[in-house]
Amino acid sequence: MEITLTVNGEKMTKTVPVRQHLVDFLRMELGLTGSHLGCEHGVCGACSIRVDNAVVRGCLMLAVQADGADVVTVEGLTETKEIEDLQKNFVERNAMQCGYCTPGMLVTAAELLRTTKPISRDDIRNHLSGNFCRCTGYHAIIDAVETTINNRMKGR
Repeated sequence: MEITLTVNGEKMTKTVPVRQHLVDFLRMELGLTGSHLGCEHGVCGACSIRVDNAVVRGCLMLAVQADGADVVTVEGLTETKEIEDLQKNFVERNAMQCGYCTPGMLVTAAELLRTTKPISRDDIRNHLSGNFCRCTGYHAIIDAVETTINNRMKGR
């Protein structure tokens, strides 16, 4: 089936199998391998991507459902420097070990960083609760997100 969508700012028309998941399309057809396949059931968050400004699980969405959509991957967030400070804080806080969950964490955290209301550690914890990490124990991840939020609020 033919679909037209925008991926990381680039509009394209592609032919996709009707049962191909969006994350598989991004990885196999476009070479955007930042979004990872973990559970393939929508519970781990490794495949998190932004579709029309909302974070979705790429393993639960078919590519054909993205027809007409604006899709942003972790690569797109990196290219626009939207998460540059967040990435820096992940490194400085040792918020990653194996790195498998990191792209999904960054995409999900970026959504939280777009809000203008005050954010608490509990808010961060709740927002990231759908993203699993088997290595870090989450404290460093929450620290990195909290530091980014605090620095942005202070204008740094």
